[in-house]
Formats: sequence, structure tokens, C-alpha cells
Amino acid sequence: MEDVLKIASYICDRYYKEYGHNIDEMKLHKLLYLTQRETIIQTGEPLFNDQFEAWKYGPVLYVIHKHFQSGDLHEKLSIEAIEKYKPIFDKIFSIYAPKRSWSLSTLTHGEYSWQKAREGYAPDASCKIEIKTEDIRVDADRIKTRRAMLRALGLHATSVK
Repeated sequence: MEDVLKIASYICDRYYKEYGHNIDEMKLHKLLYLTQRETIIQTGEPLFNDQFEAWKYGPVLYVIHKHFQSGDLHEKLSIEAIEKYKPIFDKIFSIYAPKRSWSLSTLTHGEYSWQKAREGYAPDASCKIEIKTEDIRVDADRIKTRRAMLRALGLHATSVK
């Protein structure tokens, strides 16, 4: 398992290098969620142990929120970790980083894991209920199945969200 602060720092640094400006906090949380889901799809295991919370605009990692607000995300991800997970980071960046933060928020609202954690809460209500990793696995399995079906049909599955 990797340190989520180091992963968040890597995403922030990479985003700045690719886009020439700092990533906003909402986009960072959504890219972290999508990276976690994609890692489960590709490796069968989560990338980090930290648990997301089902905030009203989508999954949020409180530890990242706390560090982002203080401007304290300067951890360095090891070269080995970057290389090991590079195909995942590359995929997430190519598909999701160009999208607007609000689009990613809307996308994550369609995730089973977020919806399940928010059961009983109004759409605009505050909620800090934990999103279970096993529920993110359900989302990962759904995406994995969709990609397999598209491959079987001879369609290009890498553009499938």
C-alpha cells in the first residue's frame, strides 16, 4: 500500500507540469477516487488504505482535505511506486484530468459506492459517512465487466469511463 499523501502530491505535481496551474481540491479528490478504483480494476487491490467520505460533491479523503487547506502536500512518491503504477496514473490523467471538476463530481455521483454511503441523506445534505472499499470494488467490477464486453464486441474499451 502506498501513502495517500504521497500519491496526492504526485497528482498535484503532475497536474501542474501538464496544465501549468495548480489543481483544485475537488478535482484532486475525484482523481484520487478514480485512481483508487482503477488500481482495484487493474491489480485487484486498493492503492492506499485511507477511506473516502461521501461528501455532497462526491468522494473526499479528509486527510487530503486537511493538508490541501494548509497547503501542505509536498510528499514525494518513490520512483518505484511511480513506475509500478504509471500505466494507471497515465490512464487516469489522459481520461479524467482534462475534465472540469464539476463534471468529475457528477461522474462520481453515479458510483454505487458513493450512492450507498449517502443512502438516507438529501442530495445537498452534509455527510461524512465512510465509503467502504468493498463498495468501490463493486464499481471497479462494473467497469471491468463493461470493458470486457466492449473488447468482446471489438470496441475500444480504454475510452470507457
